[in-house]
Order: sequence, then C-alpha cells, then structure tokens
Amino acid sequence: MKTPSPRLQLALKTLLGLSLALPLLTAQANETPKTLAGVKLVSAEETKKLLDGGVPVYDTRVAAEYAEKTIKGAKSLPYKEKSAKAVDFDASKDAFDLGKLPGDKAAPLVFFCNAGECWKSYKAAVLAQKAGHSKIHWFRGGMPEWSAKGLPTQ
Repeated sequence: MKTPSPRLQLALKTLLGLSLALPLLTAQANETPKTLAGVKLVSAEETKKLLDGGVPVYDTRVAAEYAEKTIKGAKSLPYKEKSAKAVDFDASKDAFDLGKLPGDKAAPLVFFCNAGECWKSYKAAVLAQKAGHSKIHWFRGGMPEWSAKGLPTQ
C-alpha cells in the first residue's frame, strides 16, 4: 500500500480535526449569551435574597419540569418555545403570557430555566424588557446552579 503524499495527509488530518470539532462548535453555538443588555445577571445566592425580599421569581420551564422540582417559592410561567435558540429569535413563533407579570413595570422580577442550552428565561427576559419592564434579573445558572448550591426546592 502506497503512503499518501504529505499534502494529502495534511488534508486528511484537517478534515478529521474539523469533523471532531464540529459537534463542540455546534453545542457552544446553542449556549445562551453570557450577558443581556439592560438585564442584571444574578447568581443563586442573589436570586434567593431577591426571593426572600418578596421579588417574584418565574420558572419559565414547561409545567412538568416545574411540577417535578423548582425553586421553593417560584411561580410557574412557561415560555412556549418554537423559535430558534438564538439571540435574534423570532418571538412571533413563541408563546409567553406577559400579562402574568407585575402591572408595575418598575417592579423587580427574576426569570430562570435550566441554564446552558435552555433559552426560555433569556427569551422571557427579552420580551419583558421589550414590554417595558425595567428591573429584570436573569438567573442564567437556573435549576442546575440552584440545586448544586443545595438551596430549597419544592
């Protein structure tokens, strides 16, 4: 069997490297952004402090996830997602009941979901902001961070 030329070997190595890296690049592309302009990112501890102070905390996951386990005291407000998991998502494809948010748009509120690849709380925060809410907190770490800290659940 003839050994491939150095040029062909390089091409094969490049293709192999790209095929191995593609799933990782795709996974990272589906991660929520690290920030959201005009929205304050909060940790599990900050979320607990807000909740203890009477700030409503909204679980944007589906009802079954909420029923299984959620932050103690959180309210279920599912974000029904059909749009792409992307910053420029098309909200017209989704369903979210902004009418269940406080009437006082200057009142603070918190959104969370399952972190990482879960875009529901990100999208809820974007829509709340577009609807005029000005004190939005996004608990990006969501249930995974809350559970890892051993904070109360229901």
